[in-house]
Amino acid sequence: MKKYNVAVVGVGVVGIEMLRSLRQRKFPVADLSVFARSARDIEVDGEKISVKATSPESFEGIDIALFAGTEGEKGAAVTYGPEAVKRGAVVIDNGADFRMDPKVPLVIPEVNPGDIKNNKGIIANPNCSTIQMVVTIYPIYKKVGIKRIIVTTLQASSGAGKSAVEQLKEENKKINLGDYQNIHVHVEGKAMPQQLAYNVFPHIGGFADCEYTSEEWKLVKETHKIMHDDKIKISATTVRVPVRTGHSESIYIETTKPITPEVARDILSKSEGVVVIDDPKNSLYPMPKDAEGKDEVFVGRIRKDPFVKNGLWLWCVADNLRKGAATNAVQIAEHLI
Repeated sequence: MKKYNVAVVGVGVVGIEMLRSLRQRKFPVADLSVFARSARDIEVDGEKISVKATSPESFEGIDIALFAGTEGEKGAAVTYGPEAVKRGAVVIDNGADFRMDPKVPLVIPEVNPGDIKNNKGIIANPNCSTIQMVVTIYPIYKKVGIKRIIVTTLQASSGAGKSAVEQLKEENKKINLGDYQNIHVHVEGKAMPQQLAYNVFPHIGGFADCEYTSEEWKLVKETHKIMHDDKIKISATTVRVPVRTGHSESIYIETTKPITPEVARDILSKSEGVVVIDDPKNSLYPMPKDAEGKDEVFVGRIRKDPFVKNGLWLWCVADNLRKGAATNAVQIAEHLI
């Protein structure tokens, strides 16, 4: 098997998962380079890894560059992505900067792998919440069509990075010690705008058009681009919840043709990357604690809307750092080679 020189850019929570995913999925790596803003040594699962400072010259001889990315704008891929491409690498970027560029494919391998061949050196990884929703609904869309989606996401702290996870830990610690006053105010290095421990709040990203947040608009625009169908009516509310890792989503779809929960369950059970757990009478349904560390999207609570003929509810859960970021990027690289 041919092997490839691979670079991982960024060693935050997503970068670490990219390193794990490459190893666990046995990606054919000839030489692995790890880059970040500054040089240092890190340890991942007991293995010491030397991290080098990123520079344009770093990408000489690199075949595939995985950028761990950021949900903010102007991530490392903006600075170094074109430099990597210039030197012959294909960039797979987990950040938000290139997703809506019409020249850049936005790819979920279970949904639109054919778009990978249209790359001009850069391929974008979708937002974590978009990935698990589209993996869930696309098999149904192919069978009966979808006219409308209403989704509420319940997104874990790790979606906002390591500092948000630490904030949740620190706030929980203060509450457990009986300090209930000004918990959020007294936490150093706050990553989120509100207290997260023992709390939820509907604010992920900045507020944009129609008083939607940027995270909510990502669910709309990215879904349209990935599915090549901008006629689907999509409305979203994104909520931060006090969970370490694993996003959950309550998804309501109105299909073009009728479909029963039984048929939907059967379709999803046979779909790539999907695991159906749907026995609520025995308290069996997807939960973030069970999805952590796994690459599949877990779906349950599949039920009909008793008041709308073609209305269907679904509940899905996925590890936002794995399928929602790192693993999806590595899967793109697998299809690429």
